[in-house]
Amino acid sequence: MKRDKIVIGISQGDINGIGYEVIIKTLMEPRILEMCIPIVYGSPKVAAYHKKALNIETFNFNHIRTASEADSRKANIINCIDDNIRVELGKSSEMAGEASYMALEKAVEDLKNGEIDALITAPINKDNIQSEKFNFPGHTEYLAEQFKTRDFVMLMVSESMKVGVVVGHTSIAEVPSKITKGAILNKLRIINQCLEKDFFVKRPRIAVLGLNPHAGDNGLLGKEEIDIIIPAIQRAKDEGIIAIGPYPADGFFGSGDFSKFDAILAMYHDQGLIPFKMASFHRGVNYTAGLPIIRTSPAHGTAFDIAGEDKASPDSFREALYLAIDIHKNRTLYKEITKNPLKKYEINQGQVDESIDFEAIDEEI
Repeated sequence: MKRDKIVIGISQGDINGIGYEVIIKTLMEPRILEMCIPIVYGSPKVAAYHKKALNIETFNFNHIRTASEADSRKANIINCIDDNIRVELGKSSEMAGEASYMALEKAVEDLKNGEIDALITAPINKDNIQSEKFNFPGHTEYLAEQFKTRDFVMLMVSESMKVGVVVGHTSIAEVPSKITKGAILNKLRIINQCLEKDFFVKRPRIAVLGLNPHAGDNGLLGKEEIDIIIPAIQRAKDEGIIAIGPYPADGFFGSGDFSKFDAILAMYHDQGLIPFKMASFHRGVNYTAGLPIIRTSPAHGTAFDIAGEDKASPDSFREALYLAIDIHKNRTLYKEITKNPLKKYEINQGQVDESIDFEAIDEEI
């Protein structure tokens, strides 16, 4: 396979959901093949079943055995599962969960080996995929373990906002104990670096939400803001990160203040994701920041209730594909322009050449 374009791996997700529908609808667009070489990790048999259910006759996959055989002019598919697999649209089954894992495992293997440049994961059912091999709350945690990454952020991305969370897939009862100065500072560091490297944002501004109603109301409704969140924000500022807050979550989103920031750090899952999905459900993307590899996903789930009914919008999946391509290009460019940094010099007080316009230089950079 000639690597003249970015190679995008796509794991099939749950075969009884809308994964194949949004994948096929996206890859049917001719411009996609001009931008990348897509490889679906799944099953030609399952893909054919979904095509028939959706009455799609003008699209076909190119069947390949390995990523190296991919045709740059076609949408490719690698069979990762047993041909005896049975599709039961709209149902959660153990067989479907196993198929989800097998496709994901093969895609991750190729990602590790450099056979693909980025991975898009179609939605899985977090219950039926559980097994001895997959014992994680979701894709994010599994990929972090596979790529030996302890520090990461689930970052929801859309045109209007980017939202990360301190505490992700955890029960509400456990949230307060996981809100620590170290956890907040760690997430701010990851988001700041991600915005600079993956999104090319210079000196990004990050809003930090409070944990309690009205951000604690000066301690009246909770002490976490005073004891934990504000000190973490100050420490981030000391490191040069432009972190501002804590903001009361309801007023912050209701007033539109989110539009003034490059990213938002929410304290827990629903605090950040409910407003995000209210604003960007059909076009939002889930991006795992902090990983050495690129992984995106549509912001929706398996949608069993509409599987096979030709009602699923491909918009979120398409945006996930676009984002993966953009981040790959940004990382490549960032690596190129930072590989030979200018030598730093110590400038003692009283020895600065006043003829040098440092503000102009900073603007130019």
